[in-house]
Amino acid sequence: MDVSESTALVTGANRGFGRAIAGELLSRGATVWAAARETAQIDLPGVRPLRLDITDPASVSAAAEIAGDVTMLVNNAGSSTGADLLTGDMDQIRLDMETHYFGTLAVTRAFAPVIESNGGGAVLNVMSVLSWFALPSGGAYAGAKAAEWGLTNALRVTLAPAGIRVVGLHVGFMDTDMAREVAAAKLAPAEVARYAVDQLATGAYEILADDLSRDVQRKLSGGVAALYPQLP
Repeated sequence: MDVSESTALVTGANRGFGRAIAGELLSRGATVWAAARETAQIDLPGVRPLRLDITDPASVSAAAEIAGDVTMLVNNAGSSTGADLLTGDMDQIRLDMETHYFGTLAVTRAFAPVIESNGGGAVLNVMSVLSWFALPSGGAYAGAKAAEWGLTNALRVTLAPAGIRVVGLHVGFMDTDMAREVAAAKLAPAEVARYAVDQLATGAYEILADDLSRDVQRKLSGGVAALYPQLP
């Protein structure tokens, strides 16, 4: 696809990876709607600020009415409560699912007709290596991301006849607020954004942005023993 001719809407564009990919798309000539719950937090020059809370149906509907020229949707907005599935607060667990699964679905449902009416385009769902692999703690996030992966696969085949390519981006840890407590090596959001947009332009359906994601994807075919060798 020709990114320079796209009109993109990026959710969660006020910081972190959302801000980085909005800037990368802008630098390549795309028109960019930068969406966030509070537009005052959007400080990227050249974008069109748009108020959007992906967990609020009224907000989603209003955004689709305003941004009627969108041909690319980047579902980036997320949450990471750190909730444990067995001991964590159920409201926190629901928040991760509401954001990553139901929020992503709501925005896609609202903008798919918009993209189709504009001649087709793409939806990029920003996921994680944790779509495929769970750590001992923080299971709420991994569960929500796994659900989003399933959603992405289903929407990919559902929206293809409408001329909409649904793309999944998997990446390990990025140097963002969401991963501030992670001690492992982290990628720069701008680096991931450049790679993701490069791959979008080639027509990829799945983008693996780092070696960790590629390694875990390879291990999926090996089943539980390959992914969790520590289990008895």
